[in-house]
Amino acid sequence: MGASPYLGSINPDPLTNTLGLTSARCVLVRGLTAAGGWALRFPAPGRLKVHAVLRGVTWLTVDGEDRSVLLTAGNVVAFGGGLPYVLAADPSVSPQDALALLWTSPHLFAHTGDEGVTEMVSIGAHFELNAAGEDLLLHALPPVIHLPRDGEEAPTVCWLLEQLLREMSTDRLGGNGVTERLSRLVFAHVLRAYLARSESCPAGWLRALVDERIAPALRLMRTDPARPWQLSELARAAAMSRSAFAGVFTSVAGVPPLTYLHQWRMRLAEQALLQEDTPVAELALSLGYASESAFSHAFKRETGVASKRFRDAARVPRDRDEAEQVVAAAFRGVSDRDGSASLQ
Repeated sequence: MGASPYLGSINPDPLTNTLGLTSARCVLVRGLTAAGGWALRFPAPGRLKVHAVLRGVTWLTVDGEDRSVLLTAGNVVAFGGGLPYVLAADPSVSPQDALALLWTSPHLFAHTGDEGVTEMVSIGAHFELNAAGEDLLLHALPPVIHLPRDGEEAPTVCWLLEQLLREMSTDRLGGNGVTERLSRLVFAHVLRAYLARSESCPAGWLRALVDERIAPALRLMRTDPARPWQLSELARAAAMSRSAFAGVFTSVAGVPPLTYLHQWRMRLAEQALLQEDTPVAELALSLGYASESAFSHAFKRETGVASKRFRDAARVPRDRDEAEQVVAAAFRGVSDRDGSASLQ
């Protein structure tokens, strides 16, 4: 059947088409300069935050960690959002409130410590993902990811953060589009750095993206989600027996192959309902459902929200709070159920 015109062009690269579901965007970016004996305490970001040291050194102490980590120029750290942390010239220095400094500073680069001297320069940026991105990707990441300066991703992330700061501090033509693309690139490089150590990934959505054993089957399901794939076809693509393939796939993805296919269809449906005006009946056919009714029952069973209410609530500005609750509840419905229906 091939990719549906109502779902757009589906890229066969699993990370690319997964990133397309996240709507990653930078909502805040600030610079920091420091000198002397300084220390700043940051609250839990509550969302993905990426911090890069461009010059000098700083110590990072994350709540709950036994030791501090020295970050030198070129090092990048990504925070999953759940833990407070301290940046300091010396871990023994009593920290001041970072937000008080940043919010009261009129400059792009707030300064702390000795005046008139700069020993450390860094940039921090907060990224917002949609409900799908948070539930499928952000919640699967560890609290802290360290991108070392000699790794493949850190130099690019440092450059991207500098460009984001520049774009968001000026009123240049096309700025919104540029920042959106830069934001997705930052998120992609953070994921690449984490997935390069895929052996540390728990079973779930992220680990499935990089497991070479199931990659051929995953590619088939993602590029042609409407096709009624049989377990035997997917196993054949992975050069395994049915039982071996089912066991490997479940151990990696956290769910059986055909459950994964169903959930992938639902993620595509959610994206289409939020971003397109496709009639539900046509969307249903494009995802392999025989009727609008069959699709609607499957969607509500998966998310807890009827497809038309999901779309309408997300598109009515005056009901924004309700819309956000409806959409978030729908995505949470996947992870709040038992393990057989969890995307992790």
